[in-house]
Amino acid sequence: MTSDHGSSRTSTVDSSPLLVKALEKSLEVKDKVEKCANELSTVNETIKKEMAAGITLHQAEKALAQSESVEDRVHECAGELNEVNNVLAQEIDDRNKLNRELIETLQELSTTQNVLSDSQNVLAIAHEVVEEAKQRTLRDFATGIPNRELFNDRLDQAIALARRCDWILAVMFIDLDGFKQINDTHGHAIGDRVLQVVAQRLYEQVRSEDTVCRYGGDEFLYLLVNPRSIANIQRVAHNVFDRISQALFIDDLTLTVAPSIGVAVYPGDASTGQELVANADAAMYRAKEKKAGCIFFASIP
Repeated sequence: MTSDHGSSRTSTVDSSPLLVKALEKSLEVKDKVEKCANELSTVNETIKKEMAAGITLHQAEKALAQSESVEDRVHECAGELNEVNNVLAQEIDDRNKLNRELIETLQELSTTQNVLSDSQNVLAIAHEVVEEAKQRTLRDFATGIPNRELFNDRLDQAIALARRCDWILAVMFIDLDGFKQINDTHGHAIGDRVLQVVAQRLYEQVRSEDTVCRYGGDEFLYLLVNPRSIANIQRVAHNVFDRISQALFIDDLTLTVAPSIGVAVYPGDASTGQELVANADAAMYRAKEKKAGCIFFASIP
């Protein structure tokens, strides 16, 4: 009996204090009931033996009184056991209520996590939309290449870098001869297709550190970062002229445009981005007048 009691108490170490107390009380009542049962059994056996031997009335009354006393203690234990059962029932109800509250809390936390996850997804999508919108504001709508704003920003950065590293820079100003006639004859939709093909051909020539942009109308700018020599600038300008001059095949049309290119070099021709573009523009107009293809600003008398 002792070992059973010890193991029962050990198993309830992690329970609540009230539950532990109730279980201990239950064990005490169990002990009392067992003792009373043993005692009652002994009394009954004694009465049987004495009755068989022929007991007196006084002895019988005494034995019955002893038996009734044991029964009273049994009833008392029953009352205590009922109290213990009530405590245990209340504890079970409390624990069930706590479990329900815990489950509800976990469900709420799960819902909150889903909401947070959804919010994070929304924020990520919003960030992507903002970034995409920002990129669109820096790109030309018709051709998809950088616009004037983005070009000017990169030009200023390139000049600052060239100043620190003692590099040269070049800006080519490109105008499409014959584009107006194509636009007037075939419409703006075909004109936009021509601009897209020209933009693609320029992009084929550009290095990762360089930038091309649509400046406006049929005008494009090409920034060469650290081309190292005038000869390299001339070679790139020649390649750009030849590539743009090739025939364009759009639907069932075969079209041609010829570029006029003006080139200005930093720091010899200008010290700022604005001056560099303006001088390249002036050189382009001289090339258009002379139908020379490409002219450097430094060669203008």
